[in-house]
Amino acid sequence: LPGLHIFAIAFALEVSVGKTTTVTALNNSNVLLPCVFTTCIGFQDLVFTWYFNSTELVAAPAPLPLQIYHGKIKNKATEPTRISSNPRVEFVGSTTKKENNISIVLNSVEFSDAGKYTCHVKNPKEKNAQHNATIILSVVHKMVETDSTVTLIIVGVVGGLIGLLILFMLIKRVVLFIIKKT
Repeated sequence: LPGLHIFAIAFALEVSVGKTTTVTALNNSNVLLPCVFTTCIGFQDLVFTWYFNSTELVAAPAPLPLQIYHGKIKNKATEPTRISSNPRVEFVGSTTKKENNISIVLNSVEFSDAGKYTCHVKNPKEKNAQHNATIILSVVHKMVETDSTVTLIIVGVVGGLIGLLILFMLIKRVVLFIIKKT
């Protein structure tokens, strides 16, 4: 049973960057890097950090990852406070609302900003449980439009079949009405 207790604590803190782990941004634009966390038993003095191009956060003697935003949240009733940050990084999340959102916006992205961004959370209330999630940013010169020809063909065919089915049902009703009258 002690092993079961450790297993439960390991999954008490979760960090997520959403369904899409890759974000594409236009050069010199602003880009949202989403991150939310959930915790089973709440949080007290929770610390979160955004890293740029980190490999493994616990691996030593690997070089220290570049810390681009570091914040702390006292409790659910208070908004996060900034401890340190890159001047181009803006905190846009909120933890007093329904979702524990610790998202950031990277302003005026450059090609050198492309890489891995890791959102790392440490919760002292859960015996210093730590968890992180990574999102990959690619920076492009211009956005490429996706070709939706196949999608339009499929929608057109399905719509046409539904239209034919409705027309057939109307003709059937008119014929049955005429037969009933005569």
